Amino acid sequence: MPRPFRPVALEPLRRRSKRTAGLAVLALAAGLLAAVPAEAAPADQQRQRDFASAAKEFGVPEHVLLGVSFLESRWDFNAGTPSTSAGYGPMHLTDLREAGTGTHHDEGGEDPRGDDARRPKLPVTPAPKPPPPGLQTIDEASSLIGQDVATLRTNPTQNIRGGAALLAKYQREAGDWYAAVARYSGAKDETGARSFADEVFDTISKGVSRKTDDGQSVSLAATPVSPARAQAEDPKTECPKKVSCLSVPAPYQELPNNDYGNHDKADRPKSQKVEYIVIHDTEGYWNTAMDLVRDPTYVSWHYTIRSSDGQIAQHVPTKDVAWHAGNWYVNAKSVGIEHEGFAAKGTWYTEAMYRTSAKLVGYLARKYDVPLDRAHIIGHDNVPGTIPSTIKGMHWDPGPYWDWSHYFDLMGAPLAGFGRPGSPLVTITPDFATNQPAFTGCEGGGKPCPARGSGSVVLRSEPNDSAPLLKDIGLRPDGSASTMDVSDVGSRAETGQRYVVAERRDGWTAIWYLGQKGWFRDARTTSPAFGLVVTPKPGLATVPVFGRAYPEAEAYPANVPVQQVVPLPYTFSAGQRYSLGNVVGSEYFSATTFDPANHVVVKGKTRYVQIQFGHRIAFVKADDVRIVPAF
Repeated sequence: MPRPFRPVALEPLRRRSKRTAGLAVLALAAGLLAAVPAEAAPADQQRQRDFASAAKEFGVPEHVLLGVSFLESRWDFNAGTPSTSAGYGPMHLTDLREAGTGTHHDEGGEDPRGDDARRPKLPVTPAPKPPPPGLQTIDEASSLIGQDVATLRTNPTQNIRGGAALLAKYQREAGDWYAAVARYSGAKDETGARSFADEVFDTISKGVSRKTDDGQSVSLAATPVSPARAQAEDPKTECPKKVSCLSVPAPYQELPNNDYGNHDKADRPKSQKVEYIVIHDTEGYWNTAMDLVRDPTYVSWHYTIRSSDGQIAQHVPTKDVAWHAGNWYVNAKSVGIEHEGFAAKGTWYTEAMYRTSAKLVGYLARKYDVPLDRAHIIGHDNVPGTIPSTIKGMHWDPGPYWDWSHYFDLMGAPLAGFGRPGSPLVTITPDFATNQPAFTGCEGGGKPCPARGSGSVVLRSEPNDSAPLLKDIGLRPDGSASTMDVSDVGSRAETGQRYVVAERRDGWTAIWYLGQKGWFRDARTTSPAFGLVVTPKPGLATVPVFGRAYPEAEAYPANVPVQQVVPLPYTFSAGQRYSLGNVVGSEYFSATTFDPANHVVVKGKTRYVQIQFGHRIAFVKADDVRIVPAF
């Protein structure tokens, strides 16, 4: 292929050797400048050059092209794998046919309204059908630049050219770049499209630089642009300003046999304090999630966030209790947010979704005074089983490929924090891009998952790479070791979680984890932390660990069935220490009938201490433990 014409400025010519400059002058005279080879440029700036070249080729302002790509992919290539909304490459060209579908996960653990066995169970909703083919931007891009769709999925240079060609076409048809960017979002509703465009132009105004997942250095200089267009607020939603937020109500509806769905009326925070915000993924696409949350026989959650453009839909008022976490105590004291996407499948979460979600969580945290830390902003995978029999059914979304570090950075609450070197309390902070555990089973069948960045740190029973993983007696009562299956959280610490160091040896660190020492290589894996830790009181060999903080039996009125306080099958022994998450009172929200007048919050005298016990949080009774500084 002939080298394209590339004009060279005179100033760079003067910095070359006399011989090179002389040759260049002769070439200019002969009209052969294109034949003079350019000086070698750093390999890690190839993507930056691709953006500049594509912008020039298709007449797109470079800052617009960079801004759109950043909001879609953060300029990452993601090894050619699709996003959670079937987008490929730095420009997120969509191809639902190739990316395939998933199935929405049903509520795990106990009955969504508690464990009163006398109440009828909700029917199980069948797995949703695959969605119809969506917006196939990859086809249009392929036609515009003359490259086949497989190339656009796997070649980042051609992917950027395809995205630039699409933006240029949209601008010609719409007449301005704001409208072109809004259309590029793929949103079918105007508010979602405008919200995406606002975020792009806000990013352009502020500027950003980073190194991509494949080692490319890319920068977007701060560029003054027109101010973002404010979004009209829907009075029926609870959302931060300047985001697009739709009302898609979940039904509060009576069902046959004295049953009802799909959430409970409450009066939070007056009735109960909101302690947690729980992050989920839908395991399916947006339209399927919208259908399910409007089904009165299914479960519910408070919000869903769309992958392509960060559109928010609110389903349940935050004062009410949604059925989303598989642990009734957590349900009663949390807000649940679903994100369009998949915990495995080799997919990745878009920047547009991360940013909108971070704004929503920040807003909710301020509204309900929820600390911005990983003891209170938790994944569904951090929610404990309620009793031994429910542990196996607990979920593991949003999975090991959710970037907690970036998420908290967007909220202005970096997870690394501060601590003195050598502190016995550490925060898990691996580098997301380079930390690539060898998980299996993303596509089923135990096959290796694609190599990709992760916030998970795998723990071993001894300080060597071939040692078995730890045991999780709740997941495997037979005592066998955990596995590298992507869904197996039995020997895995997650970014932002805090643990107490049990031992350090030869570049390895052991933390207390489910009553065992869990070992990992410590090179750039943790950050020292300040805080409080929890240990059994003197004289106690072990203390029981619980999956919920329920009251003592004497606290229940006569018309409310007593909920048993059953320990989990783990051992918290003397000499072990775990990070303090919170100190809470004991509560049970009794809501077993359709009439909210019969709903009651039972509060006891027993107090509990939340700890980071394994991958999931857990509770111990305050009377059984001491809380001491980590030093």
